[in-house]
Amino acid sequence: MIDVQALQQRLEPLFPGLMGVTLTEVSPERVVATMKVRPDLCTAGSILHGGAFMAFADTIGAVATVVNLPAGARTTTIESKTNFLGAAPVGSTVTAECTAFHRGRTTMVWQTQIRSEQGKLCAVVTQTQMVLPA
Repeated sequence: MIDVQALQQRLEPLFPGLMGVTLTEVSPERVVATMKVRPDLCTAGSILHGGAFMAFADTIGAVATVVNLPAGARTTTIESKTNFLGAAPVGSTVTAECTAFHRGRTTMVWQTQIRSEQGKLCAVVTQTQMVLPA
């Protein structure tokens, strides 16, 4: 069983904690998290900044990789691609769901879909994580 609370505590003092990322479900196959759209994460138009979407997805993909790593290994993102499909207004909460395309020995590829409170798809991020041996 994966200790979601322990993973959340590891994120709190880091950039994901600053952004307000909250893990809600973590398994080797799927990670789900939420993030409140605050004014400091928005563009001048009061919608979530593209970089915030990307950082949110990068965090979730990294968590997904970490729970799949062999003992002592580390990870780093080596590629990330984002399609922006919709806006998320300030004051709302977005939800990210990350699932695996590939969980290999040296790389893992994840897709994260970020949706608005209404369920509208806002962004799709595909990222590749490198597995760094111990």
